[in-house]
Amino acid sequence: MRRTIAALLMCTGASFLCSGFASAEDWPQWRGMARDNVWKETDILEAFPEAGVKVRWRMPVGPSWSSPVIADGHVYITDVVLQKPKATERLQCFEEASGKVLWAHSYEAPYPDWVFTAGQENGPSVTPIAEDGKVWMLGAIGALHCLDAKTGAVLWHKDLAKDYGMGGFSTNASPLIDGEKLVLVIGGKPDACVVALDKHTGNEIWHALDEASANSSPILVEAGGKRQLVVWTQQSVSALDPHNGAVLWRQRLLTSSDNTVSTPVSQGDLLLIGGLMLKLAQDKPGVSFLWPDTKAVSHRVLSNTSTAMLAEGHVYSATTKGELVCLDAQTGKKLWSKDGLTSKMSGTAIHFFPNGNSVLLYTDEGNLIRAKLTPQGYEEISRTKLLEPVYSFSGRKLCWSPPAFANGCAFARNERELVCAELRVSK
Repeated sequence: MRRTIAALLMCTGASFLCSGFASAEDWPQWRGMARDNVWKETDILEAFPEAGVKVRWRMPVGPSWSSPVIADGHVYITDVVLQKPKATERLQCFEEASGKVLWAHSYEAPYPDWVFTAGQENGPSVTPIAEDGKVWMLGAIGALHCLDAKTGAVLWHKDLAKDYGMGGFSTNASPLIDGEKLVLVIGGKPDACVVALDKHTGNEIWHALDEASANSSPILVEAGGKRQLVVWTQQSVSALDPHNGAVLWRQRLLTSSDNTVSTPVSQGDLLLIGGLMLKLAQDKPGVSFLWPDTKAVSHRVLSNTSTAMLAEGHVYSATTKGELVCLDAQTGKKLWSKDGLTSKMSGTAIHFFPNGNSVLLYTDEGNLIRAKLTPQGYEEISRTKLLEPVYSFSGRKLCWSPPAFANGCAFARNERELVCAELRVSK
């Protein structure tokens, strides 16, 4: 697992992240334009047809837990072709309108033997990122490529495993672009858990933290009069100065697993790190703990395979037991829980995408649900199947990769295919 409703307002709060990306309707990086999972488009179906939504196209892909990204009429996705003993990582570019393969960049990667075992096939987990005619991909073993987004031509590449002494299958956090910097959480040495590279050349700008990387992707927040790069590692949650990598604050965590995939979520002075709520100081960079009363992972109930939604003082999340819950964001008190969105088994994931006056939820069973979430309860509007789950885990089949939404469509993948489904209201 290497890896609010009125939250449309979060886009304005995070608008400093959006400069340089293709257009407001694209989905060019992990969790969308502003890295908050908000889909701002209007005229999207409220109720799905009983026969299912229209599939515009579907194309075969290989194993990977990365998500698609969409920019300038193109869809980019990573995967791997496994033919033991050879593993070939790929970045494929599809025409958004038709699904036609426009180009593919591939290279051999030294995968461990276990990846070739039936039922354990896996590929790159890092979601690519596209901006200003370029696309960056990071493979599972640390191969970093910057490509021309239209042609697939390699502009530069780096072997991060060689440069930073990383272990195999340790790159799982999706990159972030901040101005001229490409920020990566890689768990490198020495003191290179986080590195910032010149996005045009690949040259290092700074490196920071002597810690092991988890699978959580970084975010940018602004608090205490300072822009802060928030990074969740196996040992801590830290805020770095995005300009130079200096540590602004660091909170040690009691960690029992490196598999947490959820991304930090911020709204106002609240910062949710999985099942741990922090309060951002407003006078200077720093945090305090709100809940729970322990930092131990075993005391957290929220899912570590999907990211919660923070909306108007409330947290909406899957739990490790497969429920959907609503918590008071200030206290962590459970206000309600709901069964029936997915199976109550290990590996539960529910991804939240605020859209209009309700929320799209995508489950680990490949279902897309439209619902209203309030502190008073859960009101389901409609649901449809986007994909069949195919990855075997803990006695069942799962779809772990979150979809992307752009230009009236949902783009969802499993370990076998990529699907483009039309969600715009017909006129």
